[in-house]
Amino acid sequence: MSGLLDGKRLVITGVISESSIAYAVARLAQQQGARIVLTAYGRPTLVQRLARRLPDEPPVVELDVTDADQLATLADRVGAHLDGIDGVLHSVAHASATCLDGGFLTAPWADVSAALHTSTYSLTALATACRPLLAPGASIVGLDFDASRAWPGYDWMGVAKAGLEACSRYLARDLGPDNVRVNLVAAGPLRTLAARGIGGDGPAFEKDWATRAPLGWDPADAEPVARTCLALLSDWLPATTGEIVHADGGHHMIGS
Repeated sequence: MSGLLDGKRLVITGVISESSIAYAVARLAQQQGARIVLTAYGRPTLVQRLARRLPDEPPVVELDVTDADQLATLADRVGAHLDGIDGVLHSVAHASATCLDGGFLTAPWADVSAALHTSTYSLTALATACRPLLAPGASIVGLDFDASRAWPGYDWMGVAKAGLEACSRYLARDLGPDNVRVNLVAAGPLRTLAARGIGGDGPAFEKDWATRAPLGWDPADAEPVARTCLALLSDWLPATTGEIVHADGGHHMIGS
């Protein structure tokens, strides 16, 4: 029986724990027939341990998305394992504590600029670094959190996500002539390291989200979001680009 991603070659960033959306994407992608390479920031041995828990242990390459030298060599290092790239998952975001939980008016520019570099500009940097290996029909998918409103506690990360949404549209415009799609998946709140700053009072925020979302919401289950990513990484949405696909139980469309 063929899989949704049979023969696809994917680069997946952001695997830092088994609760990561990226880990769920990696696991499902392999189950659906993809060959993958994981990237690791700072602690490659941690990612290598997680890689061994996947159905087939994939190679791991080091990547700091803010490091120009590592980006410049990424295609060569990925190319040692894959002869091309059909899909890229951008699952990278970080902001210091000064930028979250009420720090919007006081966060220093150095911290804000670091958050924007890591969480926004990195989408373009990663796409550009992978471009020499991108095959026609390739798909770049980034992970988002609804930036159309101001969430409690999210502060400068909300600004970074708004920038990510704009960045994805410009990338979709510029990579479209190469037949490369760029889309985002806006997830509901999940219990991942990247989501710690959302909502201030996490349990209350999660409960409210689950109550308001027409389909309900389980903040401990990343698989629905991962499945949405797989759909965009597959060939089944060939004319969809510059889009934000919500995988949030429908919360985004309910009025207050």
